[in-house]
Amino acid sequence: MRKLRTVKPEIRILGVDDGFFVPHQPGKCTIIGVVFRGGYWLEGIMRTQVEVDGVDATSKITEMITRSQHHGQLRVIMLDGITFAGFNVVDVSELSEAVGLPVIAVTREKPNFEEIHKALENLSFTEKRWNAISNQERFFEIPGRQKSRIFIQIAGLELKIAKEVVVKTSTRSNIPEPLRVAHLIASGLTVPNCK
Repeated sequence: MRKLRTVKPEIRILGVDDGFFVPHQPGKCTIIGVVFRGGYWLEGIMRTQVEVDGVDATSKITEMITRSQHHGQLRVIMLDGITFAGFNVVDVSELSEAVGLPVIAVTREKPNFEEIHKALENLSFTEKRWNAISNQERFFEIPGRQKSRIFIQIAGLELKIAKEVVVKTSTRSNIPEPLRVAHLIASGLTVPNCK
């Protein structure tokens, strides 16, 4: 595991978000990763696909990262939350260990774990999904830009360093730039009615 002790202005971060998918319908969803230097320079793009409401998000994102030419230069992985393509849950601790990098999952709203647990009862592998979610005990509310709040879950780094990474990369909005751009690209590349 590469330890992150300082946050340089041009730290290389991978932001990961999912594209369009039809909820509750079998199929695949495209996942986009963008490599950013700090909160300013886009350096690369990678992609993979996961099953809608599947259980392969952690392994597919791990594979996407470790096969990338950028893997050796990355210092942090940022996820847009921990669920992709519906309820395909990423175990941030498992991902962090598998890729040898710290992980920060960012959300704008605090998850309602009671509602999530109830929704998971309608899916296969309920226990596995819930374990991945409930194992995310490192969940924190931190200040965002302009008196707003965001929520993060972390693995492989200290809260102080995670806050610094989020603040330094939130250059244009409340959300770190690697995630904002990953969202834009994923949304643009995946359109309704395309498979």
